[in-house]
Amino acid sequence: MRTVDVRRLAAAVLCAGLLGPAAPAAAAPAGAQDILTQLADIPGMTVTEGVGEAGYRSFQLVYRQPVDHGDPSRGTFGQRATLLHRDVARPMVLHTTGYWLGGSKRSEPAQLIEGNQLSTEQRFFRDSTPAPADWSALTIAQAAADHHRFVTALRPLYQAKWLSTGASKGGMTSVYHRRFYPGDVDATVAYVAPNDVDNDEDSAYTRFFATVGDTDCRARISALQREVLGSRRAALTARVAAAAAAAGQTFDRTVGTADGSLEVATVDALYAFWQYEPAATCDKVPPATATDDEIYGWIDKVAGFAGYTDQGSAQFVPYYYQASAQLGYPTFDLPALAGLLRHPELAHPRAFVPRSIPLPAFDTAAMRDVDSWVRDQGERMMFVNGQFDPWSAEPFRVGAGRDSFVYEVRGGNHGATVGALSPADRAAAQATLRRWAGVGKVAVRRIPGLDGWTPLTDQPRRARAGLG
Repeated sequence: MRTVDVRRLAAAVLCAGLLGPAAPAAAAPAGAQDILTQLADIPGMTVTEGVGEAGYRSFQLVYRQPVDHGDPSRGTFGQRATLLHRDVARPMVLHTTGYWLGGSKRSEPAQLIEGNQLSTEQRFFRDSTPAPADWSALTIAQAAADHHRFVTALRPLYQAKWLSTGASKGGMTSVYHRRFYPGDVDATVAYVAPNDVDNDEDSAYTRFFATVGDTDCRARISALQREVLGSRRAALTARVAAAAAAAGQTFDRTVGTADGSLEVATVDALYAFWQYEPAATCDKVPPATATDDEIYGWIDKVAGFAGYTDQGSAQFVPYYYQASAQLGYPTFDLPALAGLLRHPELAHPRAFVPRSIPLPAFDTAAMRDVDSWVRDQGERMMFVNGQFDPWSAEPFRVGAGRDSFVYEVRGGNHGATVGALSPADRAAAQATLRRWAGVGKVAVRRIPGLDGWTPLTDQPRRARAGLG
């Protein structure tokens, strides 16, 4: 019994002539022109300055991008970004979010090197969606070309070292950009980034869930899932239906029924617990004898029932499309739930993509290509994973002798950071990052309004567990 937890361009990009060149006119010498003026002079760039903080200026950018970098006739869209400007002489961090913009927090690399930071919203998410939406243009190559144009436009202004970073799906995005345009940045730091090379072979996830944590914790979660999908099913399905109705939410375009919503959320609660919750909180998992209120409340907290409605899942449709088309999605065996799962059709991200959106055949070559490039050609790449994070079951692996590293936070989950590594690993990783950025050891300033970033900052919490 299986269950699934969802979650031609390098040259052609230069053909987008209707947008103007993917670079400003020759940059003025540093200090000769205000950075706001220089940004506004970039063809296709709209700039608004916000409120800065502690030596950083804050800008909101909208950059006109081709819908198809290989065919300018297909039109353009505005891609949103934010820029935290410190100094043109400081390094730049290209922060590739996996979804939409979530504020202006400094990523960990930007903090460690006191760098500038450009954060990008991804195509087809929120305000960076082409109109009309031609979903065939949502590919990893097109998104990489978006970032290439941003880098080409801003590098003349910021001529120090460039690093790219991202977390989860954002970390994947930074790796894909690097694969298609390896010379755009000098190094990449990808946090908790999964690597589903073979979408049909996911036994690593089955092994992960059979061994993660301790026996008692695994048994406690399994017992709760069996209780929900067994004797409590009717009562809790009614509870899910009532909550959705009260919130004006429906199931028609995606999972179909409240029963389907309950089933998927209950399965995903296993993934979500290890992805997001500290292992030490396993004693908070309700026992099978708990009340309906306690059980419903725990699943809602960990997995979030709203994410299993038409309205709650709508903003994640681009992710489900990508998972169905190129990224892949984890599958794993759950023998404890044998005979209790009624909705196998919901075990595919397609269930969360409205039928009005056509899906291409799955591209089996896309992830294999990226994986091969990372192992055989990737240089100056750092991957930071969490020991208890389900996504660590299929990690990126680096080639020897290419100044690349993989670190694991012991006991960490999908919020793993360099700062959470062991003292020796932390010191080594920070030294490597600063070397790549071309800076010495700097005093890391604490800026409350800009700090507080972790990989979880980049991840929408109220979506299907297993979102990358």
